[in-house]
Amino acid sequence: MSTQFEEIQRQVTNLPPNEKAALARQLIEELDQTCDGDVEQLWLDEARRRFEAYLKGEIEAHSGDEVMQRVRARLS
Repeated sequence: MSTQFEEIQRQVTNLPPNEKAALARQLIEELDQTCDGDVEQLWLDEARRRFEAYLKGEIEAHSGDEVMQRVRARLS
């Protein structure tokens, strides 16, 4: 690797986790040329649809802890 890459890598290791995550997101977005510009709006629409279904009693909610526990159980 280039010395520039190694210097950037060294600097990144000193960043706090939230800044590392923000940098990772930015790099992934730059590398992902197939990213659909409408994806964010589509996710917002889906979240709104699900929330309205919840309010109407069409679906039930589960706590985040419960969902994560079920996912971990499936993955192990």
